[in-house]
Amino acid sequence: MEIEHKQRDHGGFGGHPKGLTMLFFTELWERFSYYGMRAILTLYMVAESAEGGLEFTVKEAASLYGTYTMTVYLMSMPGGLLGDYVLGARRAVLIGGIIIALGHFAMVFQSLPFFYCGLALIALGSGLLKPNISSMVGGLYGTNDARRDAGFSIFYMGINLGAVLAPLVCGFLAQSKQFRGWLASVGLAPTASWHWGFGAAGIGMVIGLVVYLTQLKWVTHVGDLKNRPLAGRTEKTAATTAVSEKLTSAEWKRIGAIVILFVFTICFWTAYEQKGISLNLFAKESVRNQLWGFEVPSSWFQSMTAFFVILLAPLFAKIWSLLGDRQPSSPGKFTLGLFFISLGYFLMIPASLLTATGKISPLWLVGLYFLEVTGEMCISPVGLSTVSKLAPAKVLGIMLGVWFLASSLGNKMAGFIGGFYVAKDAHRLATMYGGIAVGLLVACGILALLTPTIRKMMGGVK
Repeated sequence: MEIEHKQRDHGGFGGHPKGLTMLFFTELWERFSYYGMRAILTLYMVAESAEGGLEFTVKEAASLYGTYTMTVYLMSMPGGLLGDYVLGARRAVLIGGIIIALGHFAMVFQSLPFFYCGLALIALGSGLLKPNISSMVGGLYGTNDARRDAGFSIFYMGINLGAVLAPLVCGFLAQSKQFRGWLASVGLAPTASWHWGFGAAGIGMVIGLVVYLTQLKWVTHVGDLKNRPLAGRTEKTAATTAVSEKLTSAEWKRIGAIVILFVFTICFWTAYEQKGISLNLFAKESVRNQLWGFEVPSSWFQSMTAFFVILLAPLFAKIWSLLGDRQPSSPGKFTLGLFFISLGYFLMIPASLLTATGKISPLWLVGLYFLEVTGEMCISPVGLSTVSKLAPAKVLGIMLGVWFLASSLGNKMAGFIGGFYVAKDAHRLATMYGGIAVGLLVACGILALLTPTIRKMMGGVK
């Protein structure tokens, strides 16, 4: 009956289930809250107290940023298990959203304990919401429903729309002279503008919760608890038998291919996630931000990657479709991804050197972010697909968790590398970004050499 209900549900946008529209907007506002806060986080931490900031050193701020973003990804693993076997996905999304909103509102207060509490709550809430809302999207469709892939594409568009809008709103409130001037004109402290940005992120999450609760009727048939594998002796014995089944030699080789790609994925995310750390500071301190007389908040540059994802994702999907069997293998696409992002960082060498004579054109950052996203299109969507094809069914969940661990470790490494950022030192900046560029190019070359071996290990999986 449930499958029949899913197959009959065509009342939503574009003939998709009605629940997709609700989950689309819930995720849009959740991502608005996450990326809005993240766009101003490093800038707030390093700002002087006279500007309302915490006066952290760059190394301290980068390390905390890396730990926070790493934790968000790590919490998705226990969050997914809680959604599957304890809370149910529907309840996990609701609880996660409430915790996220509380975290953002905690950061409204100008207090270091509230700041740390806010970060912890957002990481915890994101771990509950993120995997379980994706699970609910999948649950809207029957096993062989031809609408499934398109449904996920629509859902991910919501993620990126939220990521585009968030820095524009939260960044304006936190950084703009216009808003700070308005605060002063009504007798409020202009240095508190950061906390208005954090508050706006919280309001975004509240809007998402309102959408979720008012439209919950469209997803009552998905998000229920799965059978608990440890609920009784019979189930426990069955689960243990399933896990203990020996993997074949071919399966171990495919797992080995995943592990190799895992290492190179960490390299990619280490560079990619500089946008929230060193590149965020670079945009503030070294890039001209005047546009028709308006001073553009530096955090607005954080919208560009999501904008380019929206622009390029359909193009790459079309390219892979047209190439068909002639398209590069999965490790070949990973190699291309590393190559493109390395080109982006090579752009930062002359850009950094030019800062010795003053602020530079924003087009340097635009070029970098365009090349980064071009690389992302060859790695991020390909990665999950590759793992789902290579991992043996009996350990698929474990391997997907391991794959998300790559993003987690990449974020932590990004924090470590970002700690070497030094403002207004052109040569040290060029050395830092040049080092990232060369490291990525070396990784690209190594992966290219390993590609024939990896393809053999994949055993015919494209």
